[in-house]
Formats: sequence, C-alpha cells, structure tokens
Amino acid sequence: QVQLVESGGGLVQPGGSLRLSCAASGSTFSSSAVRWYRQVPGNERESVARISSDGAITDYAGSVKGRFTISRDDAKNTVYLQMNSLKPKDTAVYYCNIYLPPRDYWGQGTQVTVSS
Repeated sequence: QVQLVESGGGLVQPGGSLRLSCAASGSTFSSSAVRWYRQVPGNERESVARISSDGAITDYAGSVKGRFTISRDDAKNTVYLQMNSLKPKDTAVYYCNIYLPPRDYWGQGTQVTVSS
C-alpha cells in the first residue's frame, strides 16, 4: 500500500514559479517510477513528467519541457516538480502517481492557478 500527498500548489502570476511536492508512505517508493499528471475539468488527465526509480531518467510532455523539472529525494520519500515560467494554460489540478501492479496509486491533487 502506498499513500501519496501532494502540496505546494497555489495562485501565481504568469512567468512565476511554484514547486510541488509529493510525499509518499510505504517502503516501495524508492523502487518505483513516479509520474506527475494534471487535469482541467472536462479534460482527460495529462501526463506531465516522469522520473525513473533511480532518478537517472526523466521525461516531460512537450508543453512543459524546458520549464518544468522533476526530481526525487528517496531519503524523504518525496518527489518534486519545479515549475518555472508558468503560463495560464498550466492551470490545473496536479496529481502524482505510482503504478504498483496491479493498480495505480494517486494523491488527492493540488490546485495550481496561473493568473494575473
């Protein structure tokens, strides 16, 4: 069993930055890849970034590449999403995700609103 808790969302002006955190419980965290997703009401949940279990491999959606950075601190059982140069279209609820067969685990989400 894994529990995920996201934090760090809020209201920010265009061009600003936020750092999201995903704190996990459970001993399997350090051996798992972790993803960040985001969702706007009425739209499909969109994968934003992924980090491998050892942190060596990251990949990003094209819409955030060069602006967002995913990282992990296994000593703290936490994955981060540093978001820079934020745009209004980044407004969404952001979720972290771990897949441990046979199921996905999700946090409750954290709202990010980019607006002047």
